[in-house]
Amino acid sequence: MKHLGPLSKKVLLLLAGGVALSLTTRPDSYFRIIKDITKEWKKINERYLRRKIKDLYRSRMVDYKENRNGTVSIILTTEGKNKILKYNLDYAKIKTPTRWDGLWRLVVFDIPEKKKRGRMALASKLKELGFYPMQKSVFIHPYECKEEVDFITDLFDLVPHVRFLRVKDIDIELDLKNNFHLL
Repeated sequence: MKHLGPLSKKVLLLLAGGVALSLTTRPDSYFRIIKDITKEWKKINERYLRRKIKDLYRSRMVDYKENRNGTVSIILTTEGKNKILKYNLDYAKIKTPTRWDGLWRLVVFDIPEKKKRGRMALASKLKELGFYPMQKSVFIHPYECKEEVDFITDLFDLVPHVRFLRVKDIDIELDLKNNFHLL
């Protein structure tokens, strides 16, 4: 996939905001999204914006649809949606609760060599999220993170090769508690 500059990323995220707008049912969310989108669109130079949208179209991140009233709607393609997911992944964080529930979250995987890049990306992202690597393909974390793990495994098409477990007892618990500052 081609690397996108900051403006192209912004255009994709603003288009995603339009998708969020169409999916929201709460009026307070609707008006907040509109306000944020409008503010960001105004910051973009129109000529430069048109050029970036053409670039996004050529790279198959967006498509267009002609409406009955003569207007044109720009829509995100699957590739564009996946790119947005990647940007959201860059900001993913595991929330730290006020109190630990005493359970450990294990991510265990056996990913085939043909998906080596996905395996490396998964391991790298788990470390970035604060997981402790127990072995090459076993990572552990004390806080709830199933959604984040599911998101990563889905994004890299690794779902059949990754298992998520919640465990109560582990023989290196004292070391783990020390590592995660839970003592």
